[in-house]
Amino acid sequence: MSQHRSLRAAAGTTGAKRNVLKRFERVALLKNRGQWKDGERVTGLRKTKPPE
Repeated sequence: MSQHRSLRAAAGTTGAKRNVLKRFERVALLKNRGQWKDGERVTGLRKTKPPE
């Protein structure tokens, strides 16, 4: 069964900038900034903006 045309990703949207980070990306960003200590909980992370 094929996928409906409206559900396919548009050609120009594959490299779009995301404004929401996944949890592992947020932890890595906080580690780079020095705001993360090993052993901290991964729930309730502070808000972070994606790197430019």
